[in-house]
Amino acid sequence: MSHPPNYLEKVTAFVTRRGANGLELLLFEHPHAGIQIPAGTVNEGEAPRQAALREVAEETGLSAVRVLAEIGWRDELPPGKTHVILHAATLYSRPDASSFDWIRLPRGVAVRLLRRAPGFAQVTYEEGDRYPGPAYITYQATGWVPEEALAQANRRHFFHLEALPGAELPARRRADGHLFRLFWAPVNALPEVIPPQRAWLDYVMRELGYAFT
Repeated sequence: MSHPPNYLEKVTAFVTRRGANGLELLLFEHPHAGIQIPAGTVNEGEAPRQAALREVAEETGLSAVRVLAEIGWRDELPPGKTHVILHAATLYSRPDASSFDWIRLPRGVAVRLLRRAPGFAQVTYEEGDRYPGPAYITYQATGWVPEEALAQANRRHFFHLEALPGAELPARRRADGHLFRLFWAPVNALPEVIPPQRAWLDYVMRELGYAFT
């Protein structure tokens, strides 16, 4: 019997265009989580390339884009987390599938592993009032999930996409229950992107030597 890969595939899409003052990068401002780069989770059975195109369309409404390059990938975990949910999983009150089932943790969320029992793992999911640097935890859930629902890390694929001529970007976009503000920013004068995502940009430009040209 083959075992599933012990990582969850994610994508990050660096979408650029030629603006009046040079090359520009597509960014969005989350109402509670700062300025970000389009990114998300690869669906089961989906190729990372297609996931990058889908995530851009879902998060920004921009579908008139093309993939210029798959830049590379790396394995990672969000700061302070130990595992990610590989398959959507029921959160049980005990390490027993017949115990009270609280909620379903969706595929892709990051959790902290607390302890293990045969066939199960106890985890905590937390959501802060803002990201990064929350002032308080606004939502928290602790319980037991089947051991096979956990992945050790994200395998994040980085793609460079180009907006096609004439592509129109909406000023705002509702996705994942939030209203995002969308904008283009000069690559040589980017605003402060949230720290974990800024590291993605630094990584592809410094360690992989990729230039957004």
